[in-house]
Amino acid sequence: MIARTLSSLLLAAAPLCAYFPEDFEAPLETVAFGSCNRDELPQPLWDEIAFQLPDLWIWAGDNIYTDWYAGDDRRGGITAAEWAAKRYEAQFNRPDYTAFREAFPILGTWDDHDYGKNNAGAEYELKTVTEELLLDFLEVPANDPRRERPGVYGSHVFGPEGKQTKVILIDNRYFATGPGAEEPSLLGEAQRQWLASELTDSGAELHLIVSGTQVLSQEHRWEKWDQYPETRQWLLDLIVERQVPGVIFLSGDRHFHEISRLELDGLPYPLIDLTSSGLTHYWESFPGEPNRHRVGEVYAGLGYGLLRIDWEAEPVEVSFEIHSEAEEPELQLSVPYPGFATADAPTGEE
Repeated sequence: MIARTLSSLLLAAAPLCAYFPEDFEAPLETVAFGSCNRDELPQPLWDEIAFQLPDLWIWAGDNIYTDWYAGDDRRGGITAAEWAAKRYEAQFNRPDYTAFREAFPILGTWDDHDYGKNNAGAEYELKTVTEELLLDFLEVPANDPRRERPGVYGSHVFGPEGKQTKVILIDNRYFATGPGAEEPSLLGEAQRQWLASELTDSGAELHLIVSGTQVLSQEHRWEKWDQYPETRQWLLDLIVERQVPGVIFLSGDRHFHEISRLELDGLPYPLIDLTSSGLTHYWESFPGEPNRHRVGEVYAGLGYGLLRIDWEAEPVEVSFEIHSEAEEPELQLSVPYPGFATADAPTGEE
């Protein structure tokens, strides 16, 4: 209660900034993110997140649910497109979220439920409609590259030279063929080449890759990058071959929270996938599942992810945290990120 009261005061006193980030010069030191959020359910975490005074909030997918609503079907005969617009509008105008979005800059991508249909990919017939709805919800400027091409992928660089973080937003829906396709493709050729360029032609010290689904976890039966093993391996190989510094994955989707860690030969730091899923609901009867890359335990409860970046440490250190309404983090891991020059290597084809 004390934290909520204090965060309400801090939120009220915080200088209003653009919903879409305006300041790209200051280094990111605190980044918060989350996923799996239904507009009709209680949302108790906005005050808690505000208390952390994040430099940036990132939506990691399932930001609303256009295909699932608690209780009876309340569409009342309106079309699926109208229903999706109604759900985005309801979340955008919630008083608790409105107070938050008027105080903190926000970026984001999507996953299947805000895309419009469970597990949907390139075949989804309303994807151009929901694409525009998402970009409007995020208040992406009219001249942003995301407005000018298919899909919602994009990137932004924050901070001065020596303290730069590149946020890379992946679209794992618009181009996805489905894992059963003859030639499975998660990203599509244009996004794949774009991602290669974003990682290899970058001067940033840290690269936050935001994906609606998990990148590292391999053993569960739900959606994940490992359903597209060639694409996943291509990305891991690229990171090693190009010696891309400070790659960090942020993911959602699972309705619980966990930290995955993968050591790759030739890469002088571990890859971390911080999964945070459950802003309004979570897997209450989670039975457990194997994950050879997991660090520590799974936290099944309402929560959000937090990165704390210590630019003064030698080397730079990042604390990965999962928070609930409790005072202390539910999960936590600190990792140092040594700086090194990138190397030239050929870009793979999808």
